[in-house]
Amino acid sequence: MDHAAALDLSLDAAALTARLVDFPSVSGTEGPLADAIERALRDLPHLTVDRHGNNVVARTNLGRAERVVLAGHIDTVPIADNVPSRLDDDGVLWGCGTSDMKSGVAVQLRIAATVPEPNRDLTFVFYDNEEVSADLNGLGHVAKAHPDWLAGDFAVLLEPSDGEVEGGCQGTLRVILRVQGERAHSARSWMGSNAIHAAAPILARLASYEPRRPVIDGLQYHEGLNAVRIGGGVANNVIPDECTVTVNYRYAPDRTEHEAIAHVLEVFEGCGVTEVTIDDHSGGALPGLSHPAAAAFMEAVGGRARPKFGWTDVSRFAALGVPAVNYGPGDPLYAHKRDEHVAVARIHQCEERLRAWLTA
Repeated sequence: MDHAAALDLSLDAAALTARLVDFPSVSGTEGPLADAIERALRDLPHLTVDRHGNNVVARTNLGRAERVVLAGHIDTVPIADNVPSRLDDDGVLWGCGTSDMKSGVAVQLRIAATVPEPNRDLTFVFYDNEEVSADLNGLGHVAKAHPDWLAGDFAVLLEPSDGEVEGGCQGTLRVILRVQGERAHSARSWMGSNAIHAAAPILARLASYEPRRPVIDGLQYHEGLNAVRIGGGVANNVIPDECTVTVNYRYAPDRTEHEAIAHVLEVFEGCGVTEVTIDDHSGGALPGLSHPAAAAFMEAVGGRARPKFGWTDVSRFAALGVPAVNYGPGDPLYAHKRDEHVAVARIHQCEERLRAWLTA
């Protein structure tokens, strides 16, 4: 396809979603799509446009009393034989990124193109590398290099939420628990100590763990502590001298990052763990639904707010002091799946509700 002409912002949001899906942008390869987004936005005279790496930020400067940030990532997980996009007879668009989150990006672009005089100043953020490790995240890079670009009173992250507001997000902590043994020939196993067997108390503690379900701002979160990987073994005739268990803790946003680490250490106390390594950690974000801008947003889009169980970049906005919610047309249940899809009606609904909120 002709990438230079790929982003015609006069297309309706569903057709624009299809164009975005047909413009592959797996994490690490977003450059051409960032170029196309930048070109399309620079053609809009009511916006100022900046770029940092493959991250594009566009802003209105109308002197409004309030500034709202609309943000979305432009990368996808690896394509699974689900590009190009396909629109079926039932009004469902199929393809990689339809749900997570090119339909949300299409809504952002449509609002940017068609709401030149919003009732609040707007900042549009399109960023790369959300689907990979936190150190590569483009929003994080912009926050570090140009925090003023992300300043605002309220932010909407157009992550898939099936057209309902999802407040805050849970934190995610990944630790590697290591237990030691003594290597020996398996024919004379009594001469050693099996490290894989020694990991049994860790697994037992996980199997009996009762997760918290705290209510915060009227939303009930659901924590989880689970083994996601286990490794050990030297050869088929050797008693292993080391075993590791990788554990992921998804925790409610009323816990700080320090409290989350302390809780995990407490859970596995007495399990024979010889070393704990923090492999990855991103804190959560409180719902912030009591903020006046959030209340106004809820009133405009309707529905009933739900908790966000997964981690999203609302956490980064929270760290910048910007209350944020998740609100996008995609269904999170189909994110990253081979049969990823989005209802065209949901895309249009999301755009219409945002437009009404920003023009009333």
